[in-house]
Amino acid sequence: MIATPLPETRAIRPAAAIGTITMAAFLLQGANGLLQVFLPLRMSADGLTLTQIGAVATAYGVGFALGCMLAPPLVRTVGHIRTYASLAAVSAAIVLAFEIAQSPLAWIALRGVSGLALAGLFTVIDSWVSATASAANRGRVIALYLIATKTALVLSPLGIGLGSVEGSGLIMLMAAAMSLSLIPISATPTREPRAPTRVRLAIPALFRLAPSAVLGAFAVGLINGPVIAVTSVYGVAVGLTASEAALLVLAIQAGSLVFQWPLGWLSDRVDRRRVIASLFFATALACAGIVAASLVALPPMALIVAFGLYGGLALCIYAVCVAHACDLVAPEMIVPTVSSMLVAWAIGATLGPLPATALMDVAGPQALFLYVGAICIVLAAFVTVRIRLRPREAAGAGFVNVLATSAVSAELTKAKRPEGRDGTGEGPGTRNVPDTAAEAVADPVADPVADPVAEPVVEPRDEP
Repeated sequence: MIATPLPETRAIRPAAAIGTITMAAFLLQGANGLLQVFLPLRMSADGLTLTQIGAVATAYGVGFALGCMLAPPLVRTVGHIRTYASLAAVSAAIVLAFEIAQSPLAWIALRGVSGLALAGLFTVIDSWVSATASAANRGRVIALYLIATKTALVLSPLGIGLGSVEGSGLIMLMAAAMSLSLIPISATPTREPRAPTRVRLAIPALFRLAPSAVLGAFAVGLINGPVIAVTSVYGVAVGLTASEAALLVLAIQAGSLVFQWPLGWLSDRVDRRRVIASLFFATALACAGIVAASLVALPPMALIVAFGLYGGLALCIYAVCVAHACDLVAPEMIVPTVSSMLVAWAIGATLGPLPATALMDVAGPQALFLYVGAICIVLAAFVTVRIRLRPREAAGAGFVNVLATSAVSAELTKAKRPEGRDGTGEGPGTRNVPDTAAEAVADPVADPVADPVAEPVVEPRDEP
């Protein structure tokens, strides 16, 4: 019997081509989002200190960085589908192993491997989404993908109410979701995308060109790494139930979803560094609001709103920093620039949790947001000084919501710079990535299949 060849990706309707990949991403992000809420609560119930929980979060950052570095060579060796199947199986097994973890070292080791596997999974998904998108459908494909993943992150914390933190039900649910994400990937009717090529990083050169962007991405990792890692434990420490504490994580993600595009629109119309500095300063104020809301006898909803404001500010800084860095480089440098920014963020997310949780152990739960607020004030001051030393005009366009999921996320945002730009970023209108779906659709250069530069690998790593 002669096998029927698989149809080419672009011969299938855009909705059908992206549907299977998006479903896998939704299931994976849903399990990952619930895991972020569940693990700190479970470790706390098992008697781990906050410092030990911070060490586990650091291990996740190290594993994630290694996954970003090792996944592309694995894809080149065995292909996208086999890579995803292998890493999804590992992820599900690791989640099940959390049920029998008995020591801090076991938690650290398991979370490190979990970070490595998840980074590889997101690399496969981001690469596949980019290859599915064409000049005719890129805006719609990216919009559908972002909506699906953000929705999964927003809704997943609600799953904490489906079982006991100390039981095995939630663990089996997360493992099942990761395993089920294999089905749409393995049954996809599209051909695998091309294997990614190598992209070398140039973080020192990028820092000299855009120090506000690089330090901003690093600081975002420093502050958001520990906040995401211990928010659920923080909520319980200030008197909330586990279900109410999970709503704090939901509020963070929902705030990011609501604020991202308005802030991106604003950053296209003024010097992006002004938006970056303002966001850091406003995040410091949000931290003060969170501390005040937790110290005063206010209803839980007040704290939930404060966390939503934090998420709308702090989780949106990274994308603006990436847009600012991309404003200043030549079009062919977009992919290594976004990859370098991801490394800067990843280093911060690796280093941030341990000192933050150590401070919480010494000074109480409020030390978390005093730590975050102090970093935000320092960065706001630094970027303000840079603005005074080196004024720049507004970019005019170019913002896109960049996810810190894998180095291949650069492919999702790659587009053509307007004619006449020399890559110096010294004039208005500098643009490297699509501002809107309409601009992305109208841009024929944004096709990664036609552009061999659009398939990066983070190699080597300086090291979240």
